[in-house]
Amino acid sequence: MTIVFMGTPDFAVPSLVTLLDHGFGVAAVVTAPDKPRGRGQQVSVTPVKQCALDRGIPVLQPASLRDPAFIERLRSLAPDLFVVVAFRILPKEVFTIPSKGSFNLHASLLPKYRGAAPINWALINGESESGVTTFFLKETVDTGSVILQKRLAVTPDMDAGALHDALSTLGASAVLESVRAVADGSVRPLPQDDSLATPAPKIFKETCRIDWNRNVSLLRNFVRGLSPYPAAWTTLDGRTVKLFSLRPAAAPPDPAVDPGVLYREEGKRLLVRASDGWLEVGELQMEGRKRMGAEEFLRGHRFGPAPRFI
Repeated sequence: MTIVFMGTPDFAVPSLVTLLDHGFGVAAVVTAPDKPRGRGQQVSVTPVKQCALDRGIPVLQPASLRDPAFIERLRSLAPDLFVVVAFRILPKEVFTIPSKGSFNLHASLLPKYRGAAPINWALINGESESGVTTFFLKETVDTGSVILQKRLAVTPDMDAGALHDALSTLGASAVLESVRAVADGSVRPLPQDDSLATPAPKIFKETCRIDWNRNVSLLRNFVRGLSPYPAAWTTLDGRTVKLFSLRPAAAPPDPAVDPGVLYREEGKRLLVRASDGWLEVGELQMEGRKRMGAEEFLRGHRFGPAPRFI
């Protein structure tokens, strides 16, 4: 069976490696164009491209997925299947090329969390379970018939980074099982129930701003759902502060203060008031400084009168 793999970030690499390690030939890899990354703006390749180069697989990097030359190159490969993991939205003239169809790996239990940021929104909403779904592509995003799903318990201390890594590994096994089912003809796709769909829209900077009028549980989930990237943020003395972890804390003396007010406990712990209680700040990053634990931050930061996150 001739497979073309499409993906870009680290999340997709285990799926590609797993297919190759289990003997499935990948005729080509499609990934995003090289571009400047990082502070030095040095041109670098995507993680999926690097994996493909290491394995000697041809790489295609179209600027436009509708480029006739790119589409013709795909057709010339006579693919049986496109496997798509963390890639762009494919136009119909592309995903209909393979004889056996095209399927995508999505980091949620569809139809829940359709959209660009399923991992973040699942944690922000306090889900105790997540998982991955493989499904055949159709024109409407994330709505195709489901091939299979794998579930994963979400622990209270998981942040978006930890869940990302766990689902990446789980997703690789789902991709392998799905390819095998397509190859041997045992696949039995099931339509999604659109009435159960929930959104997971793209996250922007303003989405990440913390509203301290929320309760302890919502604030904790909000911060871990955006950690380590893009990171929830607030301001202190007019400077942006990113927060990476919060945990419930007992009330300090004289707790009758407004949400967002900070309490410095014995120079070791930093507490912040929520609408219904207190939270201890775990890790944070002040604008222009490195990420650090609260104790280190307290040693180096001079507070003004009545310090408060806004």
